[in-house]
Formats: sequence, C-alpha cells, structure tokens
Amino acid sequence: MSNLIEVKVPDIGDFDEVDVIEVLVSEGDRIEEDQSLITVESDKASMEIPSSAAGIVKSLKVSVGDKVSEGVVLLELEADDAATAVT
Repeated sequence: MSNLIEVKVPDIGDFDEVDVIEVLVSEGDRIEEDQSLITVESDKASMEIPSSAAGIVKSLKVSVGDKVSEGVVLLELEADDAATAVT
C-alpha cells in the first residue's frame, strides 16, 4: 500500500526566508529518509534540507531561485511499506 506525503521545510532557525540555490532530486527519483533534497542559502550560511521520509518523488514544488520558509512544501513523495520498512 502506498501513500502520498508532503515533505516540508523544517525549522530553519532564525531565518524567515532562504533562497533555493540547488535542487538535488528529480521527479521519479527514489530517495531515502534524511537524504538531502535541496540546498538553501541565507545571508550567513548555506544548508541542505533532508527528506523526512523514504519513497519516490512524485512532484517537485520548488525550483532554483525560489524563496522558501518553514512549512513550505518542497515535494510530494509516494512512500510505501517497502520504502519505509527496516530490513
């Protein structure tokens, strides 16, 4: 059984908005939990945003040059039992 989940920007600290400077995955990619999805940059630092779940990327919601903040949807992920099970 599969389910579609939204992967969102987590708490990014003291920043209201950060710029997306790199997208590290594409639609159709299989990703693992904690795999880096995008790289964002503020005035002071850059950081990678990890996935909160494993599965297959169904749709990307951001692109390079976008500004994102906590809670913004990055992508939709089809997570299934096989992708999230510990083997």
